[in-house]
Amino acid sequence: MVLSLQILKYFIVMTQKISQKKVFKIQKRILYVAKFLEAISPKAAARFSFLLFTKPVKFKRPRREGKMYHESQKEMLAIPSLGKKVRVYEYGSSEEKILLIHGWSGRGTQLFSIAEHFLKKGLMCISFDGTAHGESDGKMSNMTEFIKIICEINRQYGPFKYAVGHSLGGMALLNAVKEGFSIEKAALVSSGNSIKGITKQFISRLGLKNKVAVLLKKELDKKLGDDSEKLSAYMAAKEVKIPVLVVHDRDDQDVKVACAHDIVQYLSKGEVYITEGLGHRRILYDNKVIQKIDQFFSKD
Repeated sequence: MVLSLQILKYFIVMTQKISQKKVFKIQKRILYVAKFLEAISPKAAARFSFLLFTKPVKFKRPRREGKMYHESQKEMLAIPSLGKKVRVYEYGSSEEKILLIHGWSGRGTQLFSIAEHFLKKGLMCISFDGTAHGESDGKMSNMTEFIKIICEINRQYGPFKYAVGHSLGGMALLNAVKEGFSIEKAALVSSGNSIKGITKQFISRLGLKNKVAVLLKKELDKKLGDDSEKLSAYMAAKEVKIPVLVVHDRDDQDVKVACAHDIVQYLSKGEVYITEGLGHRRILYDNKVIQKIDQFFSKD
């Protein structure tokens, strides 16, 4: 039995509305739909999973991000290679610039604590809402779009001295550097690693069998027109020659700390910094983490 794309999209709309009630927990109704589709057809389950996998959830901007949002110069920047516009935030004014890249279902102001720190250090902080995130165009997104945005922002706003990427933003940052984004140093915070591992983990969280993970990976390959595993952080790390700090928390429930160790071993100038008790997102606001990033960027 083959379910139409329209029916799958209906399920997506239904589950997306529910998923926003609890921020980081997959709702039971989503799990029921996924299991139902798997019983009918693993391919249908894979299509449903793919639509979930590529559609970020937009969360309301928390009050703590208000200062950066309201005090930034905001612009909608056209990304010709995507045919979309993205929201760009310019925070401060300086010849020395740092680019901040949020993760999946995040926002350009999510790294506000890091931005505030480097603003006081005299750097101009530039960030953006990825496609289908925040105030940017689009309903679906993927890492290749983040990479293209980084490269276009570099052309329009660069050069940049440093860059910090969180989660998927860290993976996109490594790939952008691999493709020619020229910076002195980079920091990855809670970065994912293997695309194959990410799809497998995603399917596991939906309570589905590994067969569906294999099919999801094939859907992603088809969308990108190539083997998506080539976008993995460890693959990009092999070709990145600048110093890179890899920061991760032992208690990260979204991305396993093993990813940090897997990435750093492929970097020619990599350093790892492991924290405890901060998880996947609070790590962005931790003063010791921000100081560590600053020290790494400042040292010769």
